[in-house]
Amino acid sequence: MYFYGDSPVFYLVYIVFFLSASFRALQSAARKRTRTFLIIVYAIILALQLVFYAGAVGDHESWLELPLRKFFAVLSLLLPVIISRFVTVSKHTEFYLPSFHEAMTISFSQINEFTDSVTHAVTSLKKAGGRLSPENFKCIIKDLPRHGQFNYVTTESIPDEYFTAAESTLNDCGIYIILSNTGAPASEIISVFTQKQLNHASISFDADLKTIVSYNGGERAYLPGLNFEMVDYFNKKADASILVYRLPVTIEQKRAAIDKVAQINAEGSAYNLLGLISNRSLKPNIMYCSQFIYTLLDTIGASYFESTGVIKPTDFIEKDYYRKLEFVKELKLNSN
Repeated sequence: MYFYGDSPVFYLVYIVFFLSASFRALQSAARKRTRTFLIIVYAIILALQLVFYAGAVGDHESWLELPLRKFFAVLSLLLPVIISRFVTVSKHTEFYLPSFHEAMTISFSQINEFTDSVTHAVTSLKKAGGRLSPENFKCIIKDLPRHGQFNYVTTESIPDEYFTAAESTLNDCGIYIILSNTGAPASEIISVFTQKQLNHASISFDADLKTIVSYNGGERAYLPGLNFEMVDYFNKKADASILVYRLPVTIEQKRAAIDKVAQINAEGSAYNLLGLISNRSLKPNIMYCSQFIYTLLDTIGASYFESTGVIKPTDFIEKDYYRKLEFVKELKLNSN
């Protein structure tokens, strides 16, 4: 593949791997929901592979760039195998290659189930639209050198005036959780995997949203990590909107939250790209947005659901089983 594969060969192999992995998932003993989920994931991987090969390998810039990108194109063939292995280990599901007899005796119900799963996967990909565009991938790849997964890359990114404003809100015994779809390239791609519209989470210490803070990519003006945000930060697309919720806390808890933000600001931080997949941080202050908010609430004793893996922004409302949050407002940023 690496030495002799051209575009038709790569596309054909990608499709064969997709069909093989999907057939294995269909033949497994996993629940229907798990099988459907796997096929959707395999379809997304197929789309990413096709986009990457067409946008990156097909339009190389130098003799050194082509072999490197082609190497990653070949390496991506292992993704369905890795995901299949991950589900096998974590879900204790036995996957196997079907025998010739089993393949010939597949039932019509299984064929219909496979067709429905593939149709659902294709529909999901169509909804993704331009989110998987080469431009979004190139933007993320170009931004990677600014990130740090082993060291903090930003320190003292939040000015003293912010903390003065935050301290002045202590008479309001509430912390405001803000969910948004920023329209940033990373947010657009994440939404394909989460199937959620809201893929960024922030907090504010006041109802007027003048003390918003979260982990983000820095908007190319600041380094990725803990940064101050303004409402304009969320306005990057025509249908941009944000949801604001209030979490009641004590004055002591709110003061502790402000102190925690100040501590991270002084120690340094970095954006946790790896955590979006594994939920692991190599250093305490390397986090992604919703991981930061959950950690902050947990630190002050105000977390209201148990974290069991990667924390999605929508978890803050979908896992609010005891109705701790109070809905405040929705802001449509481009409404007339």
